[in-house]
Amino acid sequence: MADLNKIPLLEILPIEKLILHESHDHQRTPPIIESIRQDGMLRNPPIVVPLEDGSERFMVLDGANRITALCDMGVPHTIAQIVKADDPGLELTPWNHVIWGTMPDVLLDWARAAPGLSLLPCTEENLFRVLLDIRSLAILHLADGQIYTVYTQEIELVHRVKALNKLVNCYAKRTNMDRTTSYTIDSLRSLYPDLSGLVLLPPYRLEDVIDLVSQGHLMPAGSTRFTIAGRALHVKFPLEILENGQSLEQKRAWLQDWLKDSLLRKRVRYYAEPIFMFDE
Repeated sequence: MADLNKIPLLEILPIEKLILHESHDHQRTPPIIESIRQDGMLRNPPIVVPLEDGSERFMVLDGANRITALCDMGVPHTIAQIVKADDPGLELTPWNHVIWGTMPDVLLDWARAAPGLSLLPCTEENLFRVLLDIRSLAILHLADGQIYTVYTQEIELVHRVKALNKLVNCYAKRTNMDRTTSYTIDSLRSLYPDLSGLVLLPPYRLEDVIDLVSQGHLMPAGSTRFTIAGRALHVKFPLEILENGQSLEQKRAWLQDWLKDSLLRKRVRYYAEPIFMFDE
């Protein structure tokens, strides 16, 4: 039988000890509740990182929608995959935002109206250098070809993140937004016939995000992209175990027995190579 210490660290955690790191879109919750209820299981465990502040809390890296759904369902516990902040397989990179469904000049007006921000014209050749400038918050590349740097006077990180939230909120709550890893607007034109623009977001350090979240602040919706090597997928953990009246200790003991049985039956498989999954 395989060694339990060599598989991802799975644990049963109290929902109340899990905190989100980004603003959440509650419109996405009802379909997830329906799916969990219909399947009777939590297919993929959320991924969390412990906060080193003595609070015994965990920041959710991936699975905010699942955690919110379980919370709304009144489920007291969840299975989760725990990773440490210094795990070499954990990386944080920014998402960029594809905006579509409104005219480019309307998107520009929204950004200009965001309080405390200023926009200055920018050239495509200077995008990455400008994006790393401490004074800039983001790059706004409009579908009509105009490019602007979004600036703030704030230098302290917490105030810069608040300013970035204002920028993202000016369009995320008014029109359609998708996350993308693309940095070129031309690569998106064929996918989005009614493309408005592309917003390039700056990178953040994981330790800074953890510190901000532990203080009660949130990153903008869809701004952080965590990649985790060795993530646990298709665990298909029974919902009835998570929502029954057993104690946390009893559920954790049940999990250990369940993991041992899964290994004994050779239900756990490790893929060393990157894979594409078409059944999600």
